[in-house]
Amino acid sequence: MDSVIALLKGYALRTALPTIGFTDIIEIIIITFLVYQIIRWFRSSRAWMIVKGIVVLLIFTLIASLFQFDTILWLLSNSLTFGITAAIVIFQPELRRALEELGRKNLVASFLSFDNTESGEEFGEKTINEIAKAVTEMSKAKTGALIVIEQAVALGEYERTGIALDAKTSSQLLINIFEHNTPLHDGAIIVRGNRIVSATCYLPLTDSLELGKELGTRHRAAVGISEVSDSYTIVVSEETGGISLAHERRLIRNLTGEDIKDILMRISTEKESEKTKFKLWKGLRGHEDKDQR
Repeated sequence: MDSVIALLKGYALRTALPTIGFTDIIEIIIITFLVYQIIRWFRSSRAWMIVKGIVVLLIFTLIASLFQFDTILWLLSNSLTFGITAAIVIFQPELRRALEELGRKNLVASFLSFDNTESGEEFGEKTINEIAKAVTEMSKAKTGALIVIEQAVALGEYERTGIALDAKTSSQLLINIFEHNTPLHDGAIIVRGNRIVSATCYLPLTDSLELGKELGTRHRAAVGISEVSDSYTIVVSEETGGISLAHERRLIRNLTGEDIKDILMRISTEKESEKTKFKLWKGLRGHEDKDQR
C-alpha cells in the first residue's frame, strides 16, 4: 500500500501544474509588451511584407521536411547563414530607426498606451470622388500635386519624413495643400483609408532610364515609391497640368479626373469583393463546424 501511495504521489508531482509567482507574471507582461511592440514596428514598415515572405519560406521548409525533400532541405540549411546576413543588411535602415525610436520613447507611456494608430476607416467612394474632383481642378489650374494612396505595404517610414495631419480627405483640403507658396505644397501627401495622414513627405526617386527627360521630380518620385510598395500615386504636372498614375513601376500618363475615379473605384470594388469572399468563406466554415457538432 505504501508503494502504491508513493507511486501516486510521484505521478501527481510529475503532472502537477507549475506554480506561477509574482516574478513569472512580470516576466509574462514584459515579453507580451516586447512582442506587441515588435509586431507593431513591423506593421508600420516595409519589413512586414518581407516577414510574410519569410513565413512562406518557413512553411515551404516544413513541407519539404514532411515529404523528405533532402536536396531542398540541404540547400535551405546551407543558405541559412547567408540568409541571416542578408536579412540584417535588408533590415538595416529599419533596425537603426527602431533603435533610435526606442531611445527617444517614453517606455512607461508606451506600456500604458495601447491605442491603434490605424484609423480603421476604409478607402471609400466619397474619398475617391473628393480626390478625383481635386485632381481635375488642380489640372485645370496647373497646380503640381503628388498624392500617394497607401495599400497593403505600410508607408510609415515615408510618413515620418513629412508633417502629420490626420485629416479627413476633401477636395478643398487637397487643393489648399498643393496651392503655390503654401507651407505644405512641397513634397507628397500620404492617404491611408479615408484620411490624409501626412504632408510634405519625401519619396525615393527612381533610377529608371525608361522615363522621358521631360518628366520632373514628381513623376520620378511617383515611380520610385511604386518600386518599393504597392501604392497608387497620382501626379499632376505643374508645367502642363497633365495627370498621371504610378503603380507597380509603371507610369500611366494623359489621364483625366474621370479616369482616376474609375481606376480608384475598381481598386475599391476589388477590395470589397475580396473581403466579401473572406466573410463568406468564414460563414461557410462556421456552418460546417455547427453541422459537424
